[in-house]
Amino acid sequence: MHARLGWALAGIVAVTAGGALTACSDRPAATATAASAPTAAAPSASPSSAGCVSRTLAGMSAEERAGQVLMIGAPVDDPRRLEEAIAERHLGGVFLAGRSTRRATGLRADIAALRRAGKITPLVALDQEGGSVQTLKGPDFPLVPSAQRLGRGSQAKLRDSVRDSAQRLADIGVTVNLAPVADTVPADVGAANPPIGAFGRQYGSDPGKVAADIRTVVPASQGAGVLTILKHFPGLGRVLANTDVSRDAVDARTTADDPYLKPFEAGMQAGSAGVMISSARYPRLDRSTIAAFSKPIVTGLLRERLGYQGLVMSDDLGAADAAGFVPVGERAVRFVAAGGDLVLSIRPQDAKPMEAALVGEARTSPAFDARLTDAAGHVLRTKDRAGLLPCSA
Repeated sequence: MHARLGWALAGIVAVTAGGALTACSDRPAATATAASAPTAAAPSASPSSAGCVSRTLAGMSAEERAGQVLMIGAPVDDPRRLEEAIAERHLGGVFLAGRSTRRATGLRADIAALRRAGKITPLVALDQEGGSVQTLKGPDFPLVPSAQRLGRGSQAKLRDSVRDSAQRLADIGVTVNLAPVADTVPADVGAANPPIGAFGRQYGSDPGKVAADIRTVVPASQGAGVLTILKHFPGLGRVLANTDVSRDAVDARTTADDPYLKPFEAGMQAGSAGVMISSARYPRLDRSTIAAFSKPIVTGLLRERLGYQGLVMSDDLGAADAAGFVPVGERAVRFVAAGGDLVLSIRPQDAKPMEAALVGEARTSPAFDARLTDAAGHVLRTKDRAGLLPCSA
């Protein structure tokens, strides 16, 4: 998620499809699928954990599997309005959208209600990066320094800051923080990079230094009970447009062996529960479409070349302009078909068309049905890791 979308309340911003449906090629880019030993697999599940996930998945209908791969936005000041959708659409996750100074007691009660609403407890996520991107503030949620500021300090201060913030989130029932930002912004670009550099969301301008910080942040947060999502793969630090408000965000430099991938690899090796896919374009990886819809990037580069086995989620595919060239339901289908697992939309009204499109595609394509099952499995494994399944250890 980017700064603008973090401030928007779910359901307020409307985006219409911007023209005809464009062709999405599965033609792999040579650099993205080159043979390489996996370097960043997530920790493997225990036999008991795997059995829990398998049993849960085996009893799910197509509608339930489709719902599990959706994370839908709800305004942080009134999240219970999503309770009905969680129950009816079997939603896999809730994203708390906006900014709030509410006390922990009220938030804890609302989140508990959301977690009770579904047959399978949903993941509850927000953007609590720090600096300009901090969903919760106020007496119970002190200001967290920006990544740029923390990146200039010691690893001990970084660890303590992240751990304290994560403990406060875990205490109210938040299970996922859409952080840390693993993007590296070049020093000669800086604030000219609208989504990251303009807000100081990067840990630095050297990918090696950023990687070291990411290796600190991931265990600090997850050790305190809040799972992390590395974002925005394969990197937003070089673009000169914001995918929230533009379809012109292009990174013409990133390749499959780019040094700017190091922070993502560091986070994967540290065990990050998830990785978020950018909605920018990367022509040296895939000339045909944005990263969120790109099989060469999601499957070829992230899964196969880098060996990542954790949760793969999208950046916002609801209100963001970068995805607006595709009808709403088809956005979910394209992301899952590319290899993604959890579709994020900050707009509550997107749940119904996205679920319908996923179910419709699964019923007509055995290959997509298998991919949908695999995606739902990744979501359930993440929930099991968070202790949310009835059979979780």
